[in-house]
Amino acid sequence: QVQLVESGGGLVQAGGSLRLSCAASGTVLTFNTMGWYRQAPGKQRELVAAITSGGATNYADSVKGRFTISRGNAKNTVYLQMNSLKPEDTAVYACNAPFGVRNYWGQGTQVTVSS
Repeated sequence: QVQLVESGGGLVQAGGSLRLSCAASGTVLTFNTMGWYRQAPGKQRELVAAITSGGATNYADSVKGRFTISRGNAKNTVYLQMNSLKPEDTAVYACNAPFGVRNYWGQGTQVTVSS
């Protein structure tokens, strides 16, 4: 069974930084694309950032210049470096990896930014 496990969430002051990690286990397959979504209370889930196996990246306009997505040396590992955090970044962040007709998700990790 494929599992995505996130870590690195927490509570930070505005202007601070967090680094989220996601690792997939239970598969020998390589995910061509991995990404991070977030959902804040009362809001729609949105794509924050995504990265391909070749290193191409895509970011939501709201996080450009502040967040950086990257893939680790370990297979199916992805990170999200979040700098200059704002209260509006408060949300549950979840790792995502589509594969064929399947779409794998992590359990989500809470990020709270206080002012």
